[in-house]
Amino acid sequence: MALVEVRNLTKVYSQGEGLFGVRPKAQNQNEVRAVDDVSLDVHAGETLGLVGESGSGKSTLGRLILRLIEPTSGTIRFEDRDLLAASRGEMRRLRRDMQIIFQDPFASLDPRYRVEDIIAEPLIVHRKGIPANSNAIRGRVVELLRAVGLDDSILRRFPHEFSGGQRQRIGIARALALRPKFIVADEPVSALDVSVGAQIVNLLAQLQREFGLTYLFISHSMPVVRYLSTRIAVMYRGKIVEIGDSEQISELPQHPYTQSLLKATPELAV
Repeated sequence: MALVEVRNLTKVYSQGEGLFGVRPKAQNQNEVRAVDDVSLDVHAGETLGLVGESGSGKSTLGRLILRLIEPTSGTIRFEDRDLLAASRGEMRRLRRDMQIIFQDPFASLDPRYRVEDIIAEPLIVHRKGIPANSNAIRGRVVELLRAVGLDDSILRRFPHEFSGGQRQRIGIARALALRPKFIVADEPVSALDVSVGAQIVNLLAQLQREFGLTYLFISHSMPVVRYLSTRIAVMYRGKIVEIGDSEQISELPQHPYTQSLLKATPELAV
């Protein structure tokens, strides 16, 4: 059984509507099908790479799966539970097992919070097995920092004091705080330079082995997706145009768009 099952998922934006109030571009001026009848499964323990150019609908699909935005139609199941039928309280409990790593490490961390508070926030909000005292929470935060290659000397520092790669490690630690089963990694290396991005990709692979994670890894770079993913889904204009094993997609791409992606991006040095 798949950990995540998506069937006929569609998101249509009307004229003037869009994610964060921005209306996507399209030929049809009255509606935009950002995600168009998408079906896919994500199996426990795998990395499903979702690749496509900017504007193809990748990030919208990732947010739909987590119900950060609501679909126009379709179904989403997590561990055979219907997410679209879940109440607000049920979704709150389910979000412990479903987390996201955001694209921009400079925008995804609250600049008013210290590192300790950023990582501790989900532990305090959800109280998952952590007593409501500062020593227990701090101990868990230190564990998480060490897991992503940082140490407790940074606990009282603010996000602006760190490089992009360090900020992304802090964001990953926050995503791991509740010991989730499924993580949507939404372009987590696109805002970083190549060498730092390679370090983050290797960190994600290490954490997957250590914590038994399942990823939906979103990227516009075919080499990055090919390196990390068990399977690859290629997205173009809101649709999945090709899906298969990573080796199969890389060696014998069937769709012309997949072929163009493979030719368009340089190899990742990892």
